[in-house]
Amino acid sequence: MQNLLHNLNPEQLAAVTLPAQSALILAGAGSGKTRVLTTRIAWLIQTGQISPNGVLAVTFTNKSAKEMLMRLSAMLPINTRGMWIGTFHGLCNRLLRAHHRDAGLPQTFQILDSGDQLSFIKRLLKANNIDDEKFPPKTLMYFINSAKDQGLRAAQVDAYDDFNRKMVALYDLYDLQCQREGVVDFAELLLRTYELLSRNQPLREHYQSRFKHILVDEFQDTNDLQYKWLKLMAGTQAAVFAVGDDDQSIYAFRGANVGNMSAFEKEFQVENLIKLEQNYRSHGHILDAANALIEHNSQRLGKNLRTDAGHGELVRIFEASSDIQEAQWIAEEAKNLIRDGYDQSQIAILYRSNAQSRVIEHALFSANLPYRVYGGQRYFDRAEVKHAIAYLQLMDNPHNDSAFMRVVNFPTRGIGARSIEQLQDAAKQYGISLYAAVPYVSGKAGSSLASFVKLIEGARFETQHLPLPEMVQVVLDVSTLLNHYQSEKEGTERIENLEQLVNAATLFVAEEGFGHDAPALHGPASRPAGQLITNGAAPIEIIDADAALPTVMSPLSAFLSHASLEAGDNQAQVGQDALQLMTVHAAKGLEFDAVFIGGLEEGLFPHENSTQEESGVEEERRLMYVAITRARQRLYMTFSQTRMLHGQTRYNLRSRFFDELPEASLKWLSPKIQTNWFARPKSAWDDAPELGANAIAQSLQSQSQSVWRIGQNVAHAKFGEGVIVNIEGSGSNARAHINFGKFGMKLLDLSIAKLDRI
Repeated sequence: MQNLLHNLNPEQLAAVTLPAQSALILAGAGSGKTRVLTTRIAWLIQTGQISPNGVLAVTFTNKSAKEMLMRLSAMLPINTRGMWIGTFHGLCNRLLRAHHRDAGLPQTFQILDSGDQLSFIKRLLKANNIDDEKFPPKTLMYFINSAKDQGLRAAQVDAYDDFNRKMVALYDLYDLQCQREGVVDFAELLLRTYELLSRNQPLREHYQSRFKHILVDEFQDTNDLQYKWLKLMAGTQAAVFAVGDDDQSIYAFRGANVGNMSAFEKEFQVENLIKLEQNYRSHGHILDAANALIEHNSQRLGKNLRTDAGHGELVRIFEASSDIQEAQWIAEEAKNLIRDGYDQSQIAILYRSNAQSRVIEHALFSANLPYRVYGGQRYFDRAEVKHAIAYLQLMDNPHNDSAFMRVVNFPTRGIGARSIEQLQDAAKQYGISLYAAVPYVSGKAGSSLASFVKLIEGARFETQHLPLPEMVQVVLDVSTLLNHYQSEKEGTERIENLEQLVNAATLFVAEEGFGHDAPALHGPASRPAGQLITNGAAPIEIIDADAALPTVMSPLSAFLSHASLEAGDNQAQVGQDALQLMTVHAAKGLEFDAVFIGGLEEGLFPHENSTQEESGVEEERRLMYVAITRARQRLYMTFSQTRMLHGQTRYNLRSRFFDELPEASLKWLSPKIQTNWFARPKSAWDDAPELGANAIAQSLQSQSQSVWRIGQNVAHAKFGEGVIVNIEGSGSNARAHINFGKFGMKLLDLSIAKLDRI
């Protein structure tokens, strides 16, 4: 036991050895929360308080779940396979596979990732002749997912106007179509599990009696439905060990509710609130900056990070005249860091908006610096891989219309839009899937579609006794995907990605313990021996999803679920020997030796959409806190006087966050008091919120062009009267955006345009 607990600091030790009561652990950035969670599980098992199968631990990324399992294996001589440690979606998928009949799902139900879900919705709108301009697919997808995240079915959503009534009707139509095809989206995994446990008392009590200890990572990121799900699983007996940091709650746009932490403290009558404030990542000046900043948020439980690593270097701040100069300076400073011995992969450049990356990428390319941009497509998101997955999905469940539509004519086999329309009409008429409707289509279209069905059935027959990796190889050949990409000019990489799918299947089979020769396909799985629980007169069999996936899913079904869940995981991956570029949201959970935070200007960071509400600014401040605490040794913050975004030159004030940082921890690499307009006192900002880009542009323009000003009425020989709405540049390079009414907006060079003042 002593080995488990050695090297824990006092707060960590207190958290790990808490009694069997619900507890809230406020884990600051870099405070070792994964170690605390894993050691807590190991301590509970080693002291005999629970068995490995009595633990339920929920994480937010597959990476975190795998790391916890790996650490547990190193701590204790136990087999971690089959332990209930995973993401919300992964655990719900597992439970629904075991109880698919009770949940009203086919055993081979398939999971739609976000890309598949959007395609599904587009197809739904088209099939029902819905104008996708009035009801954009992405808007409908957000509407559906948002409702599900709140635990609401279509009938429970408040339809307060005509538009909402139509959206609710489409949501209902969407659910019916998903049920018909045997597919679920990510939000449905959680909602369907919640509904199943809510209505099925014997099943609910079975899991509540089994999981006496529930541990939750990143609790601040839970949404309303996830919190309800946790309360349902906990019942009245379980000890819930919630670990989170309200100062790092940055996913409100995804439905995360930071208020769940305060609600948990009250509803679970938490007596044990422990703060992990010892930081093992960053030097003192970086932490001082983070602490001072986040203190300006009013709605927080409160903690203060500290370190034994010393003050370290001051936080460096650089002001650029333009975003181009800012990017060039970052590139040059990155070169200096590399010369000083920093690994390229340990230098990160963070930004608030993806739109900022273009100019930074250009500067790095010009400086001959290798870099990697996060937000690029993951392996299972790549088009060629998704095509191959669609063929495999049809082998597993031919009634998946999304998979059918993706590959019925890819590679091309002469099945055009008219043929598909005929097929869709037949499917709609008989209320069946597209695959099942093929025999009802006649003529040339029917023959072509029948050939496709024959291809799928032939591949299914050929692979019925083959293990998963061999099946994947057969499908790649039979589908002619490999041949198709061989003829493409730049198809080499796509072919390599497809061949990698065989390796991915081999690794998956080994990791999940299916056995090297286990057939990828099998008929309906025999239900594992269950436990009879009487509920009144009728006995109800509880099938425990105790064992790992092999007992309840075929290797193919399990692999397809794995692919969908991996595609939905938003955790960035690090390792390539290059500079790391990403948004601050993508950087959550990561750490680097040196970090640049660019674009620290009002309207950009904090983002202009957030500045209308106090809660919005507080979320932006938490995002800035996350950005600061990514840095271990050196931190840079940069901002620019002018910036090109979305095709327009912007003149921004420097971010208000600079006023909230401790001067003793800052090193200004350019004068703090800048050209007039950046140095307004904070009170001026508070008293005159209407001042913004136009006021700044006026100030700039007045220094260089005393003749013209924003808001001035002018006359032009050709366009008539107009008003100057913006001015960019200075001196002989000054240009004005002028609104000439019926002639629209014109951009004129002030040095040559013949304008008269009115």
